[in-house]
Amino acid sequence: MTTPEASPSRNHPPLSGLHPVHQHLPRRPSWLCRVCAATWPCGLARMLLRVEYGADRVALSVYLASQLFDATADLLKLNPEPAPDPRELFDRFLAWTAQPRL
Repeated sequence: MTTPEASPSRNHPPLSGLHPVHQHLPRRPSWLCRVCAATWPCGLARMLLRVEYGADRVALSVYLASQLFDATADLLKLNPEPAPDPRELFDRFLAWTAQPRL
């Protein structure tokens, strides 16, 4: 199991070290943002993750893939019928990491 604060070696503190207003981390097992209650990763979490990982999109994708794995297990336990849509979960957790930054 991974923790939202875990990330590959970074030269700056993890998101958990930020002011609580900036800690857009998931609330498990619902996988809603702890700050804004949007589905996690919310828009601000995505922005903060991009800042944290910088140009290392591979590491960001690996981290989010592990979060997707945990989220799928949690969400299946919460709502086995209907099961979470795999395409929606992929889009929510991973698809956005491949998009160019504006």
